[in-house]
Amino acid sequence: MSGKNQTIISEFILLGLPIDPEQQNLFYALFLAMYVTTILGNLVIIILTRVDSHLHTPMYLFLSNLSFSDLCFSSVTMPKLLQNMQSQVPSIPYAGCLAQMYFFLFFGDLENFLLVGMAYDRYVAICFPLHYTAIMNPQLCLSLVALSWVMTTFHAMLHTLLMARLCFCANKVIPHFFCDMSALLKLACSDTRVNELVIFIVGGLVVIIPFLLIIMSYVRIVSSILKVPSTRGIRKAFSTCGSHLSVVSLFYGTAIGVYLCPSANNSTTKETVMAMMYTVVTPMLNPFIYSLRNRDIKGALGRIFHKRTFPFSL
Repeated sequence: MSGKNQTIISEFILLGLPIDPEQQNLFYALFLAMYVTTILGNLVIIILTRVDSHLHTPMYLFLSNLSFSDLCFSSVTMPKLLQNMQSQVPSIPYAGCLAQMYFFLFFGDLENFLLVGMAYDRYVAICFPLHYTAIMNPQLCLSLVALSWVMTTFHAMLHTLLMARLCFCANKVIPHFFCDMSALLKLACSDTRVNELVIFIVGGLVVIIPFLLIIMSYVRIVSSILKVPSTRGIRKAFSTCGSHLSVVSLFYGTAIGVYLCPSANNSTTKETVMAMMYTVVTPMLNPFIYSLRNRDIKGALGRIFHKRTFPFSL
């Protein structure tokens, strides 16, 4: 019976966003503009950190990886959403659904770990400024980035393999605009207790531990500032950490809104809208947050635009 059920499901139907048909074209144009903005904004950050020697620092190593993660994170869901908005049958193949789930988890986790690396970088810069270069040496920075990639690979693969072992019955409608893991588990007609246990234990650790490490970093930063209270020191701390704090608030704020604050009424609609926030809006806003609040990025843009020829040698 289970083998038969597995062969029945060759594709899933994605219900997409709760949008009225007469407003479909308007939202399609809006989402397309947001996606293009996300791609261009993050590409600008990546290119600037490669071509401008002033940005060859640990902070911008993490930032360039974060921009790449944001670019890919949005690309996992948005092209399929845009395609399905123009399609009569908004479907996705079974294998494509698992692949989408894998890369969604991968790039979401990667951003999570990169934000921890950036928090540690800010902690060292403010609390140990004289030893910053020695502590945040290239070997440590590359190791932190590589560790982030390796850990996210194993975590995303674990959940994908556990999902692949499940059987799916006749119901193949996913009330979401992408293959969300929780939505897929609700469609499974086999035992999902192992999946749910792994999500609770491993998934919880992957989110909670990085979040606590970020909080600890900023507690130490605030404590260090309060030891020598001065207007200049506080201003410097906010200019150094303001952009990162904004990104952390956006990323964790929307995730907490989806997973830790479920609504009793219309929870599916709320989860879909909030998922749109952290898969589309947050990756789009991150480049603007760093460019508008960061003098180094604005300086790099100024140097690029004032040159007659664009040094496009990566």
